[in-house]
Amino acid sequence: MKNNFLQRWKYSIQNKEFIKSLIITFSFLIISLIINFIAGTYATKEASLPVTDIVLSNIPVFDVDGIFIYGTLIFWILSALIFIYNPQKILFSLKAVALFVIIRSIFVSLTHLGPFPSQIIIENIGFFNKIIFGGDLFFSGHTGLPFLLALIFWQEKKLRYFFITSSVIFGTIVLMGHLHYSIDVLGAFFITYTIFHIAEIIFKKDRLLFHSESQNIITTIKLN
Repeated sequence: MKNNFLQRWKYSIQNKEFIKSLIITFSFLIISLIINFIAGTYATKEASLPVTDIVLSNIPVFDVDGIFIYGTLIFWILSALIFIYNPQKILFSLKAVALFVIIRSIFVSLTHLGPFPSQIIIENIGFFNKIIFGGDLFFSGHTGLPFLLALIFWQEKKLRYFFITSSVIFGTIVLMGHLHYSIDVLGAFFITYTIFHIAEIIFKKDRLLFHSESQNIITTIKLN
């Protein structure tokens, strides 16, 4: 297993097109995170009054801030390990994530609902305060991103179930903490499904590489 891992990375880093596309991919991801920061800051600043919600108005608020923060951290560490172990899957996956972040930023910028009055207060947790805004509600990234990865890894059964379960758990957590409206969670599944198919069209060559079982395809496909 270790030899296979090293061999995959050896083939990858020896290919100039792969390295070039990897740099482009991470640049795209960084740009998307900058856009997300701007959109989240703007939406939080312009947030208006809250509205009633059929779910939140009828359930008590639960103290889930620890699960919300550290569960997210653990989830992304595990996801990063999956990408590292499969370098040919990095390009499409991260480009799809970046596209997701940009499209979500557009949605966040359009409507500025205020947070639900009883939402839990996320304690001062350093770096996470820079990426958790409070006014970036529609649609739920905690629900949508794991579901996006489930769609990306759909043909790999164990990963599909892991990501779908994570999506449902995070969706439940944000509702229990009154951190998102129910429409934020429900809408995330439908919008994410569309984003995934847009990514498949835009990043077609990266998707072919994602599905390849052999690293030889790196030398035959000119990556974007």
